[in-house]
Amino acid sequence: MKHKTPLRKLSEGRKMFASVMVVFAVYAVIFILFEDYDRKRLQPFDEVSDWHLLLFSLVVMAGLALLLHRYARRMDQRISREQMARQNEMRRQLTQNIAHELKTPVASILGYTETILDNPDIGQATQLQFIRRTHDQARRLTSLLHDISTLNRMDYAPHMLNMERVELSALVADIIEETRLAAETKQMTVNNYLPKHIHINGNWGLIYSIFRNLMDNAINYAGPDTTVSISAREQQDHWAFCFSDNGSGVPDEHLPRLFERFYRLDKGRSRALGGTGLGLAIVKNAVQLHGGSIAAGNAAGGGLCFNFTLKK
Repeated sequence: MKHKTPLRKLSEGRKMFASVMVVFAVYAVIFILFEDYDRKRLQPFDEVSDWHLLLFSLVVMAGLALLLHRYARRMDQRISREQMARQNEMRRQLTQNIAHELKTPVASILGYTETILDNPDIGQATQLQFIRRTHDQARRLTSLLHDISTLNRMDYAPHMLNMERVELSALVADIIEETRLAAETKQMTVNNYLPKHIHINGNWGLIYSIFRNLMDNAINYAGPDTTVSISAREQQDHWAFCFSDNGSGVPDEHLPRLFERFYRLDKGRSRALGGTGLGLAIVKNAVQLHGGSIAAGNAAGGGLCFNFTLKK
């Protein structure tokens, strides 16, 4: 990852203060070097009024610097308060969403287990059915906790992620093989147009999450008898990928919110398919962590298309 420059570490207020001071410093230097702006050579001051004018300019600059510094400090405090308020609101919403997502599987697990415990004479077939449903809900909880953990690592400890040389072409081929049965069940076709031996310097687990989540999303929502296509174009310092399907697509008003955490178009269907509502949020964060960007749109011939980049 690139190191931030000292200027980027400055707050917005200090950036403004530094910029204005640089302008005045340049003005003072020009004034000192040249008596008049139409002169082409250096010439020392030979009149007392020139020194007075220079002193007056420096006093004005010092006064303006003091005012700007106070204004910059207040602006930084206001920005800090606004950012903290937004972060608190996001945390509150995230906590509510997590609690809501946990409530359903936990309630189901408790209901099934309590029914078995309170009815020791219940039939073996019914017991087995309840145990299977409990197991499904436990797996859903496991997936949800795993996705939350993944997002937390990207949000709060990106520097601790292990970066290595990843052979992306082989990784995507493995994902296609892993999901082959699910795709064939829905009579879906997967076309892999990726060039051979694409290498990315990044975190293997997160790059896997990008393509696995996009594949699972297509299998779950594109619909039966559809085709998924994966392609890439090599650019100067990155690879540009296109992950698309020719399914039903997404209404335009939902496109800007697809990458929001816990956002679902059809909540009931998503939960029935075992989705956590965090898959596309993980995709976006992982792409950005690898120096890229991602956008979703409806393809001209129908279906959903994800265009994203990953730095080499």
